[in-house]
Amino acid sequence: MSLFDVMSISASGMHAESVRLNTTASNIANANSVSSSEQDTYRARHAVFAAELNRATNDYSKGSEVKVLGVVESDRPLQTEYAPHNPLADENGYIYKPNVNIVEEMADMMSASKAYETNVQLADTTKRIFRRVLTLGRGQ
Repeated sequence: MSLFDVMSISASGMHAESVRLNTTASNIANANSVSSSEQDTYRARHAVFAAELNRATNDYSKGSEVKVLGVVESDRPLQTEYAPHNPLADENGYIYKPNVNIVEEMADMMSASKAYETNVQLADTTKRIFRRVLTLGRGQ
């Protein structure tokens, strides 16, 4: 595995964790929204990743990059609340709230943030190695 492969893997990891952070931020921002129907209610979203292991060559020494397959909506049931005096209540007096669990989202955000930070540190270390290799030819 070359240093260029390491940089590519690190960059793909940063991109993937950035998508994960954005979806988590969207979930947290919409956690307290209210709707008058199930169809209009925000649903939690989650990024789906896949490792592109040894893309076309089946060479296990090259490592694997991370590919974002997409963002999917959660199939957890929505929260319903009886609130007949709420202006958004339906004809039965219910309002609908997103299926966002703030505690899970915060944990996911911290995990994504740490993973992003780790990929940044990996890229920085690789950059320092590149610089060190370039100075070897100068005899320093």
